[in-house]
Amino acid sequence: MKNIGFLSFGHWTPSPQSRTRSASDALLQSIDLAVAAEELGADGAYFRVHHFARQLASPFPLLAAIGARTSTIEIGTGVIDMRYENPLYMAEDAGSADLIAGGRLQLGVSRGSPEQVVDGFRYFGYVPAEGSDHADMARDHLRVFLDVIEGKGFAQPNPRPMFPNPPGLLPIEPHSPGLRDRVWWGAGSRATAEWTAEQGLNLMSSTLLTEDTGVPFHQLQAEQIQRFRDAWKAAGHDREPRVSVSRSIFPIVSDADRAYFGHESRSQDQVGHLEGGLARFGKSYAGEPEQVVRDLAEDEAIAAADTLLLTVPNQLGVDYNAHVVESVLRHLAPELGWR
Repeated sequence: MKNIGFLSFGHWTPSPQSRTRSASDALLQSIDLAVAAEELGADGAYFRVHHFARQLASPFPLLAAIGARTSTIEIGTGVIDMRYENPLYMAEDAGSADLIAGGRLQLGVSRGSPEQVVDGFRYFGYVPAEGSDHADMARDHLRVFLDVIEGKGFAQPNPRPMFPNPPGLLPIEPHSPGLRDRVWWGAGSRATAEWTAEQGLNLMSSTLLTEDTGVPFHQLQAEQIQRFRDAWKAAGHDREPRVSVSRSIFPIVSDADRAYFGHESRSQDQVGHLEGGLARFGKSYAGEPEQVVRDLAEDEAIAAADTLLLTVPNQLGVDYNAHVVESVLRHLAPELGWR
């Protein structure tokens, strides 16, 4: 059995070929797709976060709106770039969104991906401390965020407050119990996956790894997941972790599917350069359902993960993306034992 959700990058473009032509379209359609996915029996609605781009950026208003419109589906991010975040303000936003959703928030965070602008986090007012870099800064922000969402008091109260205070140091409010266990780190390498386990965070892995050992992508990712689980056990955490992988999966069951994704049936792993090093990109899975079932059954990383996120082409509109989710749930999941 697997949790199956979708992951949307929330692109928009004014192109006549796009069904998502504005930021308003991207946001409102994201809400509608989450509602539709819940009705179809999907388990999660996740959203990518990018800055300085025609994509979803500030996630918490969107997550809160989805939380208010749904009742069972997990809502999450994949991922928030911690270099840009004020961790205390983020703790307030995350606590609020989680309470609105009734404890369904699954918060994916990380150091972030290549940016649209040079050192964009500096425009947000964040500069790495002397002797550190932007990756260190992201992890520093994470440490503060994780500490304050525990709900412990740390701020000295004003002796003459506007409103009466409870005794002792004051915590960030609102506090949502249990959120700490639902924070995921987006890891792009095996070493980062081990660090993720040491921090007691769930592992979020995608269709890109920032290293290459010459083996197929799914095998490298499966090794990453195993190293995460081994490090988790060695750390002695008292709960079971979660692991997600993302895949582009398109069962071809209609003429529209064939027109959009028939060419992807020959997709292969790709190796390229990213930020000065080799990176391996996973392939797409597209084809007749019987063939896609056979291909997915050989994906070792999907087998090792408990959560599968389907990357959806959001500019094709809500109806088509709901169709993609439904096709996976109906034609693939039962055959693979995921349902």
